[in-house]
Amino acid sequence: MKVAEQAGYDAWLGRRALTDKDQVSSLTDWASRIIAEESDECIRTAAYELTETITAWTGRRPDNAVPADGGGCLRIGTFQGCSEVASAFSEVEMSAVQADGFRLRRAGQSIIIAGSTGRGVLYGAFALLRLIKTGERLNELDELSNPANGLRLINEWDNVDGSIERGYAGRSIFYAEGEVVPDLSRVRDYARLLASVGINGIVVNNVNVHREETLFLSERYLPRIADMANVFRAYGIRLYLSINFAAPIEMGGLATADPLEEAVRTWWKDRVKEVYKWIPDFGGFLVKADSEFRPGPFTYGRDHADGANMLAEALAPYGGIVVWRCFVYNCKQDWRDRKTDRARAAYDHFTPLDGRFRDNVVLQVKNGPMDFQVREPVSPLFGAMPHTNMLIEFQVTQEYTGQQRHLCYLVPQWKEALDFDTHARGEGSTIKKVADGSLFGRPLGGFAAVSNVGDDANWTGHPLAQANLYGYGRLAWNPELAADRIAEEWIKQTFGDHDRVIKTLLAMLMSSWSLYESYTSPLGVGWMVKPNHHYGPDVDGYEYSMWGTYHFADCYGIGVDRSVRTGTGYASQYHRPHSERFESAETTPDELLLFFHHVPYTHRLHSGKTVIQHIYDSHFEGVKGSEALAEQWEGLKGLIDHDIFEQGRSRLQEQIEHAKEWRDVINTYFWRKSGIADEHGRTIY
Repeated sequence: MKVAEQAGYDAWLGRRALTDKDQVSSLTDWASRIIAEESDECIRTAAYELTETITAWTGRRPDNAVPADGGGCLRIGTFQGCSEVASAFSEVEMSAVQADGFRLRRAGQSIIIAGSTGRGVLYGAFALLRLIKTGERLNELDELSNPANGLRLINEWDNVDGSIERGYAGRSIFYAEGEVVPDLSRVRDYARLLASVGINGIVVNNVNVHREETLFLSERYLPRIADMANVFRAYGIRLYLSINFAAPIEMGGLATADPLEEAVRTWWKDRVKEVYKWIPDFGGFLVKADSEFRPGPFTYGRDHADGANMLAEALAPYGGIVVWRCFVYNCKQDWRDRKTDRARAAYDHFTPLDGRFRDNVVLQVKNGPMDFQVREPVSPLFGAMPHTNMLIEFQVTQEYTGQQRHLCYLVPQWKEALDFDTHARGEGSTIKKVADGSLFGRPLGGFAAVSNVGDDANWTGHPLAQANLYGYGRLAWNPELAADRIAEEWIKQTFGDHDRVIKTLLAMLMSSWSLYESYTSPLGVGWMVKPNHHYGPDVDGYEYSMWGTYHFADCYGIGVDRSVRTGTGYASQYHRPHSERFESAETTPDELLLFFHHVPYTHRLHSGKTVIQHIYDSHFEGVKGSEALAEQWEGLKGLIDHDIFEQGRSRLQEQIEHAKEWRDVINTYFWRKSGIADEHGRTIY
């Protein structure tokens, strides 16, 4: 069986025949003809997607003849390129549509998909298909939709040997054995998935650039990288590359990569010129520098602005941008040193540089100050740099949240971060307004995320992990969407309209984040994972801490003191009232208590429980919750595809066993460490 025919491959874009006769009848009124008269590549793609999907739904292939009798049709195009499209809207209505935005309108027996650009028309086509698949009636259709974020990026951490750093769904779909894969059909199918949720940029190689990938900037690889760019271009997606800051040395034979050296600047300009020769719409560079052994400007006594601006200067004539990651730290946690704090690093490194970055530089900031933990506060860097472009970075691949072997729907976590009010410009200064550029009037902004796909037949390993990729795209387009609405959209498009299936899967998804948190890392403590691969419990095992601890657990208590008065001072990096709220253990929310404070095991939470009792109880509750997920899934047997059912059953059984391992390892550790609880978690003081 071909991969494309296997269960889960179509994801939410499956083209099963519609079973609602009224819906099919309604479609035939206007979908028997699809009129697309412009030559724009994205409009041609939109016409293809509409034609193939409607054919599969109705069993009847639309033609492209203009109706002579005034009958119904589906007409798609831009306001500028199609007079029939423009005539359906007023000047005011057309002016309200942004570059990637679209309008959908029912006009008599016809439906119009309109945009200012071909990309907008393509997004409108996918939106119309989504409305139909989720059961929306189109009689009164009249919708305007503009993306909140200009940049909506996916970061692939794929290596040219075919491996994927933090990949949990098989091998790379882009590379194998040192080459770009010869058959790009699966890359095209991935482009379909991304475009359907509004993604407009993709970084196609690992941010930790290995020596071989440095040659992506040369004619050794550029022709095939350009072939990939052609595939993505048809779906409105610009291609970006991660680069090695030391490339002038490793690839160019220079003695230095100093960003202020004229020879280095010239070398990068020549490389950029070569890239744009092959890829005229190349998006730009993603850079990880001076972090986790990656080279950067610090080597030469320069700062991040010097490094980023040098690359931005080379890209500017072509419209390219530099995405500069703020995941930078040069310290290890040491239990003997309670003042050094990795959480402070990004803020301390970057805030002094506010206003120094060129306008085609955008900083990519992780949603939290550490590293994609199941629970951590939002990064205080948001709201601290009003003169600098920013992206918020999420991790769709579940490095610390179950690695796509556990169910963990992350959209509620991302929503919590986006809705956080920084108070940088008073009340209402939310993270989502910082990210989209509107709070400080910045020209560039948006979302970035680490992808979770591989060459597994169902893309993501766990069939329900597809919801995170779908949800990320929808949230990047519209951060106001509710997490449960996004989940329900995905379920209906992926599994159909059976009411029991929808209700069961929605309940499973919406409970999964807090459930995963309950049996892994309580109260914001984080990091209790096995070294290097980060799967499984190891209380003192995290590899980037000198003595194996990020929680400072001892016989007196647990947690990191990040207060100003007695700790690292990290709490002061937030604007009021958060800085004051996080300063005190009494006012810090329970879910973040151990991130901000070292407290006795007998410290009583707002819930009324002691810390140690919460740790014990939550881990037992987590196992029960995991067993409940499996029971809910069993109730869907016969209602969903057999192969997908078996995939999910296997993953959920593993989750139960792993939750038990977490429970036993964590509870045993703290029973022994605290000396105040028995083996059943009952406090005895």
